[in-house]
Amino acid sequence: QVQLVESGGGLVQAGGSLRLSCAASGRTFASYGMGWFRQAPGKEREFVAAISASGTSTNYADSVKGRFTISRDNAENAVYLQMNSLKPEDTAVYYCARSMYSVGVSSLSMYNYWGRGTQVTVSS
Repeated sequence: QVQLVESGGGLVQAGGSLRLSCAASGRTFASYGMGWFRQAPGKEREFVAAISASGTSTNYADSVKGRFTISRDNAENAVYLQMNSLKPEDTAVYYCARSMYSVGVSSLSMYNYWGRGTQVTVSS
C-alpha cells in the first residue's frame, strides 16, 4: 500500500514563500509520475503541478506558472512544491498524488493514490 504524507503548509503573507514536501512509502516511487493539487473552500480540487517519474518533465497550471516549482528526489522518495510570490487566491488545502503512469499529468482521474493534504493560507 502506498502512503503519501504532505508537510510544510502554514500561514504566510502575500508575496511570501513556502515549500511543501510529500513523503511517499513504497519501493516503486521512482516509477510513477507525481502531482500536486489544491482545493479551496467551496471549490473543486484543481491541478497545480506535475512531474514525470524521472523528473525530466514538468507541467503547471497557468495560474501558478512562473511562481511554483515542482521537483522530486527519487533517492528520498519525496516530491516538493516550492511556492514563491504567493497570493491570497493560492489559499487552499494542497494534496500530493501519485499518477497511474510514469508521466505527470493534469487530470485528477489519472491519479490513484492521494495524501491527506496540508493547509496553505495566504493573508493579504
